[in-house]
Amino acid sequence: QCTGKYDYDVVVIGGGSGGLACSKEVFQDIQFICVILLHTGTKWGLGGTCVNVGCIPKKLMHQAALLGTAVRDAQKYGWQLSGPISHDCLIQIHIKISTRFDCLSCRKVKYLNMRGSLVDEHTVKAVTKAGKEMTLTAKNIVIATGGRPKIPTNIPGAMEHGITSDDVFWLKESPRKTLVVGASYVALECGGFLTGIGLDTTVMVRSIALRGFDQQMAGLVTDYMESYGTKFALRCIPKRVDKLPSGDLKVTWNDALTGNEHNGTYNTVLWAVGEKQNISTSCGQADDGRGFSASVHTTIRRNIIQSQTLCRW
Repeated sequence: QCTGKYDYDVVVIGGGSGGLACSKEVFQDIQFICVILLHTGTKWGLGGTCVNVGCIPKKLMHQAALLGTAVRDAQKYGWQLSGPISHDCLIQIHIKISTRFDCLSCRKVKYLNMRGSLVDEHTVKAVTKAGKEMTLTAKNIVIATGGRPKIPTNIPGAMEHGITSDDVFWLKESPRKTLVVGASYVALECGGFLTGIGLDTTVMVRSIALRGFDQQMAGLVTDYMESYGTKFALRCIPKRVDKLPSGDLKVTWNDALTGNEHNGTYNTVLWAVGEKQNISTSCGQADDGRGFSASVHTTIRRNIIQSQTLCRW
Protein backbone atom coordinates (compact mmCIF):
# COMPACT_ATOMS: atom_id res chain seq x y z
CA GLN A 1 0.00 0.00 0.00
CA CYS A 2 0.98 3.60 -0.50
CA THR A 3 2.86 5.31 2.32
CA GLY A 4 1.15 8.64 1.67
CA LYS A 5 -2.37 9.97 1.91
CA TYR A 6 -4.00 7.26 -0.22
CA ASP A 7 -4.08 3.46 -0.22
CA TYR A 8 -2.56 3.32 -3.70
CA ASP A 9 -0.79 5.64 -6.10
CA VAL A 10 -2.88 4.25 -8.97
CA VAL A 11 -6.03 2.16 -9.15
CA VAL A 12 -6.85 0.70 -12.57
CA ILE A 13 -10.45 -0.40 -13.19
CA GLY A 14 -10.40 -3.00 -15.95
CA GLY A 15 -8.23 -6.04 -16.67
CA GLY A 16 -8.12 -5.93 -20.45
CA SER A 17 -5.37 -4.86 -22.83
CA GLY A 18 -5.49 -1.22 -21.75
CA GLY A 19 -5.66 -1.88 -18.03
CA LEU A 20 -2.87 -4.45 -18.02
CA ALA A 21 -0.60 -2.38 -20.25
CA CYS A 22 -1.19 0.64 -18.04
CA SER A 23 -0.45 -1.22 -14.81
CA LYS A 24 2.77 -2.70 -16.17
CA GLU A 25 3.97 0.57 -17.67
CA VAL A 26 3.11 2.72 -14.68
CA PHE A 27 4.95 0.30 -12.40
CA GLN A 28 8.23 1.50 -13.93
CA ASP A 29 7.83 4.75 -11.98
CA ILE A 30 5.12 4.11 -9.37
CA GLN A 31 5.19 1.27 -6.87
CA PHE A 32 1.69 0.97 -5.40
CA ILE A 33 -0.84 -0.08 -8.04
CA CYS A 34 -4.12 -2.00 -7.84
CA VAL A 35 -6.00 -3.57 -10.78
CA ILE A 36 -9.73 -4.24 -10.42
CA LEU A 37 -11.32 -6.55 -12.98
CA LEU A 38 -14.72 -5.42 -14.24
CA HIS A 39 -17.13 -8.29 -15.02
CA THR A 40 -20.26 -8.00 -17.13
CA GLY A 41 -21.88 -10.53 -19.47
CA THR A 42 -19.74 -13.46 -20.60
CA LYS A 43 -16.79 -13.74 -18.22
CA TRP A 44 -13.25 -14.78 -19.04
CA GLY A 45 -10.92 -13.21 -16.50
CA LEU A 46 -7.91 -11.10 -17.37
CA GLY A 47 -6.82 -10.35 -20.90
CA GLY A 48 -9.65 -8.33 -22.41
CA THR A 49 -11.49 -8.65 -25.71
CA CYS A 50 -8.61 -9.28 -28.11
CA VAL A 51 -7.17 -12.29 -26.29
CA ASN A 52 -10.43 -13.92 -25.25
CA VAL A 53 -13.21 -13.00 -27.69
CA GLY A 54 -11.56 -10.94 -30.42
CA CYS A 55 -8.45 -11.08 -32.57
CA ILE A 56 -6.94 -14.31 -31.22
CA PRO A 57 -9.96 -16.68 -31.25
CA LYS A 58 -11.14 -15.09 -34.51
CA LYS A 59 -7.84 -16.02 -36.18
CA LEU A 60 -8.00 -19.52 -34.71
CA MET A 61 -11.51 -19.98 -36.09
CA HIS A 62 -10.28 -18.66 -39.44
CA GLN A 63 -7.47 -21.20 -39.32
CA ALA A 64 -9.99 -23.94 -38.51
CA ALA A 65 -11.96 -22.89 -41.60
CA LEU A 66 -8.83 -22.96 -43.78
CA LEU A 67 -7.96 -26.43 -42.50
CA GLY A 68 -11.46 -27.58 -43.37
CA THR A 69 -10.95 -26.39 -46.94
CA ALA A 70 -7.55 -28.10 -47.04
CA VAL A 71 -9.07 -31.36 -45.82
CA ARG A 72 -11.64 -31.29 -48.63
CA ASP A 73 -8.99 -30.43 -51.20
CA ALA A 74 -6.70 -33.18 -49.89
CA GLN A 75 -9.06 -35.83 -51.22
CA LYS A 76 -8.27 -34.66 -54.75
CA TYR A 77 -4.64 -35.52 -54.08
CA GLY A 78 -5.29 -39.04 -52.86
CA TRP A 79 -5.76 -38.49 -49.15
CA GLN A 80 -8.54 -40.76 -47.91
CA LEU A 81 -10.27 -39.11 -44.95
CA SER A 82 -13.29 -40.54 -43.21
CA GLY A 83 -15.43 -39.90 -40.17
CA PRO A 84 -17.61 -36.97 -39.19
CA ILE A 85 -16.12 -33.65 -38.15
CA SER A 86 -17.22 -32.39 -34.74
CA HIS A 87 -17.77 -28.69 -34.12
CA ASP A 88 -18.72 -29.17 -30.48
CA CYS A 89 -15.20 -28.33 -29.30
CA LEU A 90 -15.01 -25.09 -27.39
CA ILE A 91 -12.57 -22.78 -29.14
CA GLN A 92 -11.29 -21.65 -25.76
CA ILE A 93 -9.69 -25.09 -25.31
CA HIS A 94 -7.19 -23.97 -27.93
CA ILE A 95 -6.53 -20.54 -26.44
CA LYS A 96 -6.06 -21.27 -22.77
CA ILE A 97 -3.45 -18.57 -22.63
CA SER A 98 -2.32 -18.18 -19.04
CA THR A 99 -4.16 -15.40 -17.29
CA ARG A 100 -2.15 -12.27 -16.83
CA PHE A 101 -2.18 -12.74 -13.06
CA ASP A 102 1.40 -14.01 -12.98
CA CYS A 103 2.75 -11.01 -14.86
CA LEU A 104 0.97 -8.73 -12.38
CA SER A 105 2.27 -10.62 -9.35
CA CYS A 106 5.88 -10.41 -10.47
CA ARG A 107 5.51 -6.64 -10.65
CA LYS A 108 3.86 -6.50 -7.23
CA VAL A 109 0.65 -5.14 -8.70
CA LYS A 110 -2.30 -6.04 -6.49
CA TYR A 111 -5.10 -7.76 -8.42
CA LEU A 112 -8.71 -7.81 -7.22
CA ASN A 113 -11.28 -9.98 -8.97
CA MET A 114 -14.10 -7.58 -8.13
CA ARG A 115 -16.41 -5.10 -9.81
CA GLY A 116 -15.21 -1.54 -9.40
CA SER A 117 -17.12 1.74 -9.38
CA LEU A 118 -16.21 5.30 -8.51
CA VAL A 119 -17.40 6.91 -5.29
CA ASP A 120 -15.57 10.18 -5.85
CA GLU A 121 -12.45 11.41 -7.62
CA HIS A 122 -10.10 9.54 -5.28
CA THR A 123 -12.25 6.65 -4.05
CA VAL A 124 -13.23 3.36 -5.68
CA LYS A 125 -15.76 0.87 -4.33
CA ALA A 126 -15.02 -2.76 -5.16
CA VAL A 127 -17.64 -5.50 -4.81
CA THR A 128 -17.11 -9.27 -4.89
CA LYS A 129 -19.48 -11.71 -6.56
CA ALA A 130 -20.85 -12.54 -3.10
CA GLY A 131 -21.62 -8.87 -2.47
CA LYS A 132 -18.77 -8.11 -0.08
CA GLU A 133 -17.61 -4.51 -0.44
CA MET A 134 -14.31 -2.78 0.12
CA THR A 135 -13.22 0.80 -0.44
CA LEU A 136 -9.91 1.85 -1.98
CA THR A 137 -8.43 5.32 -2.23
CA ALA A 138 -5.93 6.37 -4.88
CA LYS A 139 -4.09 9.46 -5.97
CA ASN A 140 -4.89 8.61 -9.59
CA ILE A 141 -7.53 6.38 -11.16
CA VAL A 142 -7.42 4.83 -14.62
CA ILE A 143 -10.69 3.73 -16.25
CA ALA A 144 -9.89 0.97 -18.74
CA THR A 145 -13.18 -0.91 -18.89
CA GLY A 146 -13.40 -1.14 -22.66
CA GLY A 147 -16.65 -1.96 -24.41
CA ARG A 148 -19.13 -4.73 -25.05
CA PRO A 149 -21.20 -5.70 -28.09
CA LYS A 150 -24.73 -4.38 -27.85
CA ILE A 151 -28.01 -6.14 -28.54
CA PRO A 152 -31.02 -4.07 -29.69
CA THR A 153 -33.44 -3.44 -26.85
CA ASN A 154 -36.27 -2.42 -29.17
CA ILE A 155 -36.59 -5.82 -30.86
CA PRO A 156 -38.70 -8.30 -28.85
CA GLY A 157 -36.77 -11.47 -28.07
CA ALA A 158 -33.40 -10.12 -29.21
CA MET A 159 -31.91 -9.89 -25.75
CA GLU A 160 -33.50 -13.08 -24.43
CA HIS A 161 -32.58 -15.35 -27.34
CA GLY A 162 -29.57 -13.74 -29.00
CA ILE A 163 -25.81 -13.93 -28.52
CA THR A 164 -22.92 -11.68 -29.55
CA SER A 165 -19.32 -12.13 -30.65
CA ASP A 166 -18.44 -12.20 -26.93
CA ASP A 167 -20.43 -15.42 -26.61
CA VAL A 168 -19.78 -17.31 -29.84
CA PHE A 169 -16.24 -18.35 -28.89
CA TRP A 170 -17.44 -19.72 -25.54
CA LEU A 171 -20.29 -21.92 -26.76
CA LYS A 172 -20.06 -25.49 -25.48
CA GLU A 173 -21.70 -26.90 -28.60
CA SER A 174 -22.04 -25.99 -32.24
CA PRO A 175 -24.27 -22.96 -32.99
CA ARG A 176 -25.49 -24.91 -36.04
CA LYS A 177 -27.69 -22.89 -38.43
CA THR A 178 -26.86 -19.28 -37.61
CA LEU A 179 -28.24 -15.86 -38.49
CA VAL A 180 -25.70 -13.06 -38.08
CA VAL A 181 -27.41 -9.68 -37.86
CA GLY A 182 -25.20 -6.76 -38.82
CA ALA A 183 -22.94 -5.49 -41.59
CA SER A 184 -19.77 -4.53 -39.72
CA TYR A 185 -16.44 -6.28 -40.10
CA VAL A 186 -17.29 -8.21 -36.92
CA ALA A 187 -20.49 -9.49 -38.54
CA LEU A 188 -18.68 -10.52 -41.72
CA GLU A 189 -15.80 -12.14 -39.84
CA CYS A 190 -18.21 -14.21 -37.75
CA GLY A 191 -20.30 -15.10 -40.79
CA GLY A 192 -17.19 -16.07 -42.70
CA PHE A 193 -15.62 -18.42 -40.19
CA LEU A 194 -18.96 -20.03 -39.30
CA THR A 195 -19.45 -20.80 -42.98
CA GLY A 196 -15.86 -21.97 -43.15
CA ILE A 197 -16.32 -24.63 -40.48
CA GLY A 198 -19.30 -25.98 -42.37
CA LEU A 199 -22.29 -24.26 -40.77
CA ASP A 200 -25.36 -22.92 -42.58
CA THR A 201 -24.84 -19.18 -42.10
CA THR A 202 -26.82 -16.12 -43.20
CA VAL A 203 -25.75 -12.50 -42.72
CA MET A 204 -28.66 -10.03 -42.45
CA VAL A 205 -27.78 -6.54 -43.69
CA ARG A 206 -30.04 -3.54 -43.16
CA SER A 207 -28.51 -1.36 -45.90
CA ILE A 208 -24.92 -1.87 -47.10
CA ALA A 209 -22.05 -4.00 -45.87
CA LEU A 210 -18.97 -2.40 -44.31
CA ARG A 211 -20.31 1.14 -44.23
CA GLY A 212 -17.44 3.59 -43.94
CA PHE A 213 -15.10 1.35 -45.91
CA ASP A 214 -14.29 1.56 -49.61
CA GLN A 215 -17.42 0.12 -51.21
CA GLN A 216 -15.62 -1.44 -54.15
CA MET A 217 -13.54 -3.46 -51.71
CA ALA A 218 -16.62 -4.17 -49.59
CA GLY A 219 -18.27 -5.60 -52.69
CA LEU A 220 -15.31 -7.88 -53.33
CA VAL A 221 -15.54 -9.15 -49.75
CA THR A 222 -19.25 -9.96 -49.89
CA ASP A 223 -18.96 -11.48 -53.38
CA TYR A 224 -16.19 -13.79 -52.15
CA MET A 225 -18.19 -14.73 -49.07
CA GLU A 226 -21.21 -15.61 -51.22
CA SER A 227 -19.07 -17.75 -53.51
CA TYR A 228 -17.72 -19.48 -50.41
CA GLY A 229 -21.24 -20.32 -49.22
CA THR A 230 -22.33 -17.50 -46.91
CA LYS A 231 -25.89 -16.33 -47.58
CA PHE A 232 -26.87 -12.66 -47.44
CA ALA A 233 -30.30 -11.22 -46.62
CA LEU A 234 -29.97 -7.67 -47.92
CA ARG A 235 -32.06 -4.65 -46.93
CA CYS A 236 -33.81 -6.58 -44.19
CA ILE A 237 -34.86 -5.12 -40.86
CA PRO A 238 -35.37 -7.62 -38.00
CA LYS A 239 -38.60 -7.16 -36.04
CA ARG A 240 -38.73 -9.92 -33.45
CA VAL A 241 -37.22 -13.22 -32.31
CA ASP A 242 -39.45 -15.98 -30.93
CA LYS A 243 -38.35 -19.25 -29.39
CA LEU A 244 -40.30 -22.21 -30.73
CA PRO A 245 -41.25 -25.31 -28.68
CA SER A 246 -38.52 -27.19 -30.55
CA GLY A 247 -35.94 -24.76 -29.20
CA ASP A 248 -35.32 -23.22 -32.60
CA LEU A 249 -35.55 -19.46 -33.07
CA LYS A 250 -38.07 -17.90 -35.42
CA VAL A 251 -36.85 -14.55 -36.72
CA THR A 252 -39.30 -12.13 -38.32
CA TRP A 253 -38.09 -9.26 -40.49
CA ASN A 254 -39.35 -6.69 -42.96
CA ASP A 255 -38.03 -6.14 -46.47
CA ALA A 256 -36.86 -2.51 -46.45
CA LEU A 257 -37.77 -2.07 -50.13
CA THR A 258 -41.22 -3.65 -50.30
CA GLY A 259 -42.26 -3.55 -46.65
CA ASN A 260 -43.27 -7.21 -46.86
CA GLU A 261 -42.84 -9.37 -43.77
CA HIS A 262 -40.78 -12.55 -43.87
CA ASN A 263 -39.53 -15.06 -41.34
CA GLY A 264 -37.01 -17.84 -41.02
CA THR A 265 -35.94 -20.44 -38.48
CA TYR A 266 -32.44 -20.66 -37.03
CA ASN A 267 -30.62 -22.38 -34.19
CA THR A 268 -28.60 -19.31 -33.21
CA VAL A 269 -29.02 -15.57 -33.72
CA LEU A 270 -25.79 -13.58 -33.37
CA TRP A 271 -26.06 -9.80 -33.08
CA ALA A 272 -23.15 -7.79 -34.48
CA VAL A 273 -24.68 -4.31 -34.58
CA GLY A 274 -22.04 -2.30 -32.77
CA GLU A 275 -20.60 -1.78 -29.31
CA LYS A 276 -21.28 0.24 -26.22
CA GLN A 277 -18.83 1.48 -23.63
CA ASN A 278 -18.65 -0.39 -20.36
CA ILE A 279 -19.04 2.71 -18.24
CA SER A 280 -21.39 5.51 -17.22
CA THR A 281 -20.63 9.23 -17.33
CA SER A 282 -21.13 9.48 -13.57
CA CYS A 283 -17.40 8.86 -13.18
CA GLY A 284 -16.59 12.26 -14.57
CA GLN A 285 -16.25 11.40 -18.24
CA ALA A 286 -16.44 14.25 -20.67
CA ASP A 287 -19.71 13.71 -22.55
CA ASP A 288 -20.39 14.99 -26.05
CA GLY A 289 -24.15 15.07 -25.47
CA ARG A 290 -24.83 11.66 -27.01
CA GLY A 291 -23.36 9.63 -24.18
CA PHE A 292 -20.03 9.34 -25.95
CA SER A 293 -16.60 10.39 -24.74
CA ALA A 294 -15.73 13.79 -26.10
CA SER A 295 -11.95 13.57 -26.37
CA VAL A 296 -9.03 11.19 -25.93
CA HIS A 297 -8.06 10.33 -22.33
CA THR A 298 -10.25 13.16 -20.99
CA THR A 299 -12.51 13.33 -17.96
CA ILE A 300 -13.59 16.36 -16.00
CA ARG A 301 -11.36 15.18 -13.13
CA ARG A 302 -7.64 15.76 -13.67
CA ASN A 303 -6.60 12.64 -11.76
CA ILE A 304 -9.06 10.30 -13.54
CA ILE A 305 -7.82 9.01 -16.88
CA GLN A 306 -9.74 6.86 -19.36
CA SER A 307 -8.22 4.44 -21.82
CA GLN A 308 -8.33 5.24 -25.52
CA THR A 309 -10.73 2.37 -26.18
CA LEU A 310 -13.43 4.26 -24.30
CA CYS A 311 -12.69 7.37 -26.35
CA ARG A 312 -13.88 5.76 -29.59
CA TRP A 313 -17.49 6.31 -28.59
